[in-house]
Amino acid sequence: MSDWQQIIKDQSIASLEKLAEKFGHDVIDVEALKPAFDNFQMRITPEALEQIKEVGDPMWNQYIPTVEELDVVDGVIDSLDEDGDSPVPNITHRYPDRALFLVSPVCATYCRFCTRRRKVGDPEKIPLNQYDSAFQYLREHTEIRDVIMSGGDPMMLSDRRLEYLFQQLRAIPHIEIIRIGSRITSHLPERITPEFCEMVQKYHPIFMNTHFNHPSELTPAAVAALDRLSRAGVSLGCQTVLLKGVNDDPKVMMKLMHELLKARVRPYYLYMADQVAGGEHFRTTVQKGLEIMQALRGWTSGLAVPQFVIDSPGGGGKVPLLPEYLESMNDDEVVFRNYEGKRFVYKQPRQVPATPNEVERVAELDVVPIGRKKTATPRRTKRRRAAGE
Repeated sequence: MSDWQQIIKDQSIASLEKLAEKFGHDVIDVEALKPAFDNFQMRITPEALEQIKEVGDPMWNQYIPTVEELDVVDGVIDSLDEDGDSPVPNITHRYPDRALFLVSPVCATYCRFCTRRRKVGDPEKIPLNQYDSAFQYLREHTEIRDVIMSGGDPMMLSDRRLEYLFQQLRAIPHIEIIRIGSRITSHLPERITPEFCEMVQKYHPIFMNTHFNHPSELTPAAVAALDRLSRAGVSLGCQTVLLKGVNDDPKVMMKLMHELLKARVRPYYLYMADQVAGGEHFRTTVQKGLEIMQALRGWTSGLAVPQFVIDSPGGGGKVPLLPEYLESMNDDEVVFRNYEGKRFVYKQPRQVPATPNEVERVAELDVVPIGRKKTATPRRTKRRRAAGE
């Protein structure tokens, strides 16, 4: 058993009784929280526990069960309808050129807002013995060039099993990009071993989307794990979830983005919390997200500004949202304001009528010059097409 596996087995807290021993029975009401615990897996690694400084702080809120999880108003079990876009076990194929591949049912620490809480922690719902149909689907669908390994957390698999997955994916000619979605650097930095870093270099390009929600999560151990990944050539991004009581503050979010960049992690997405049943108490308003984006864009480096998105309920995919900077637009000019609220006017390019020579040239090439409106297709071009030229 590896050192990191031993840590998971011997040092993590995975029961309410142990949680009460750690924080006190006056803080953890075991009987009151049992229904929430029964509804969703709990485990907290030593690294995640160390990040909790007091009851009710951002780290506490992310990992400690609460009876609010049982108060379902408009939450949906499979809020993104991933199962509806699952042609074979473990695969979700929603976008044209990429697919989600669920490869692990477990996580080092379980986040209470998890969008896959209907599955995570249950090996029967993310089976490890049904990879064959997933690989066959990926082989047959040549439009897929990008595969995102997720779960659960793929990094909870052994190096041997991960290398098997990498080998199988790299044997499919049309798959160009392999991504790993993992929160392991925050929860179990010991997992980023020299052995893994040596192995992963054989299968580049490998990308890892990490998951940090608060600057306190970027501990020295986490930053050191990120450094090992960077040195191994893994391209790092971060997907952050906007969470009430955790990071719904512009100053906290800016600090997080700055700390990520210092650790060579590119902020990628800032998600609105999904409408998942059991996680509704984490949701903020969309206006709060736009306020945070307005506090970032222009006030700090563009490198530190993620895309703010809603993953559409019901399976519509990610939709980016931006604060409103555009005031008006017509054929003559665009009126907008900058990050400071100052108003500016940009003149549209003048639409000059096409000369006869340009019309003739367009007819020959069947292209539209920049700044020109497309004219009707000349008859001789139509005749050539009809003749199969």
